[in-house]
Amino acid sequence: MKARVTVTLKNGVLDPQGKAIQGALKSLGFSGIEDVRQGKLIELELAGTDRAQAEAELTDMCEKLLANTVIENYRIELI
Repeated sequence: MKARVTVTLKNGVLDPQGKAIQGALKSLGFSGIEDVRQGKLIELELAGTDRAQAEAELTDMCEKLLANTVIENYRIELI
């Protein structure tokens, strides 16, 4: 079973990489961009077929390693 975990910064947390991307896009001539927030996408291949168990394990992974829950949100998607 495949899974995707999307990790993004919480609202109100400064995103210097997002600002750098925004500035680079502006310098390349792209206009109308009001804000850029960047995150990370993690794809996992999981053994087994139990969706409930997979979701529980993925949540545990996110809480312990994949996301800093003080400043980041995460979203789990089973494919």
